[in-house]
Amino acid sequence: MHPSSSSTTPSTNLRTTLARHGLRLLAAATLAAAVAGCSTAPTRSSGAAVVQLDATPRIAVISAFEPELTVLLPQVQQAAKHRINGVEFTTGTLSGQPVVVFLSGISMTNAAMNTQLALDRFNVSHVVFSGIAGGVNPGLHIGDVTVPAQWGQYMEWLMAREDKPGQYSAPAWMKSELTLPAFGMMHPRPVEVRSAAKPALTKQFWFAADARMLAVARSLGTSVALDHCHADKCLKERPRMVVGGNGVSGQAFVDNKAFREYAFKTFDANVLDMETAATAMVAHSNGVPYIAFRSLSDLAGGGDGENEMDTFMHLAAANSAKVLQAFLASWK
Repeated sequence: MHPSSSSTTPSTNLRTTLARHGLRLLAAATLAAAVAGCSTAPTRSSGAAVVQLDATPRIAVISAFEPELTVLLPQVQQAAKHRINGVEFTTGTLSGQPVVVFLSGISMTNAAMNTQLALDRFNVSHVVFSGIAGGVNPGLHIGDVTVPAQWGQYMEWLMAREDKPGQYSAPAWMKSELTLPAFGMMHPRPVEVRSAAKPALTKQFWFAADARMLAVARSLGTSVALDHCHADKCLKERPRMVVGGNGVSGQAFVDNKAFREYAFKTFDANVLDMETAATAMVAHSNGVPYIAFRSLSDLAGGGDGENEMDTFMHLAAANSAKVLQAFLASWK
């Protein structure tokens, strides 16, 4: 035994250990409180409760990629930044409404994942998507802003068996849900969905936009002045806003005339994109009203020459943002 330990008793050791443990607990609690006050959220560990970063009821304003968001962010007043899982969320006011603005990222998984992230971490009352899309309705033109009444996930496919060249068959147990025409071997199917209101799994293709939000969009009429020129490029047709009809979303960027015609005939779609229907499904599952504003940046393969998106995406993004802001200003 070391000579210096001869005067130490078991009870003294116990008191010393407890004191040190208490200091460690106090330090941990202080650190946790400091982290909770930061705008960058801590990594969520297994079993940890999700903490909302902001208690103010807000409209979630979502865009898919940077050129769409850069039109809106400078307009946000009293902006505050929050970063969660690498995604930057900006809270503040836009056109008089409390908002949380963010990029979903391109494609369906990003849209679903980050819409749910926003609903988990902020007090979201409504969801609004603003951005560009490919036009498939031949009656619409580049620069037009569409506000579909419902959105569907049209690339939830069955890739059917080819029995003979050009002849395809579906499994017998799946045939009852294949109610829409196929594109070759690809048969569209409904998706499985459940919600707090209806926890049992059901199959559904269309997800309706909120009726009251659509009514406010419709009330805007022709009051929003939409751009028809960008840089030195001007459109032949003056853009207009169209409220109602259908939109479809899927994982592919579409630039194919035959598939564009199929999408219009099969789904009676005005536009197609790569995010909105995924966000619509998340909003439905959480019982949160949603609406989407999508401006045509291209004709999804229906135009002459090269795809038009690179030429007109900034004009289309600006037009969608204009309608969004007019909508927010009219929202009560």
